[in-house]
Amino acid sequence: MAAITIRNLPDDTHRALRALAIEHGRSTEAEVRQILNAAVADSRRGGLGSRVARIAHGVDGFDLDLTRDRTASVPIDLS
Repeated sequence: MAAITIRNLPDDTHRALRALAIEHGRSTEAEVRQILNAAVADSRRGGLGSRVARIAHGVDGFDLDLTRDRTASVPIDLS
């Protein structure tokens, strides 16, 4: 497996990571590993639109006509 060294990590950040690790019952290294894995997994999932598109990709049942209506608009009568 690969190894990463993080230099110049602020003490406050290290303390916060250690506190999270204790809260989750794991080592600081395991906590950082979990945070990095979750961050990468979230970035691969995409945003809301991407997730909805993936869900709807295999759904059948209706046809949506997305052609643009190019007819001129009718002015509103405010009289």
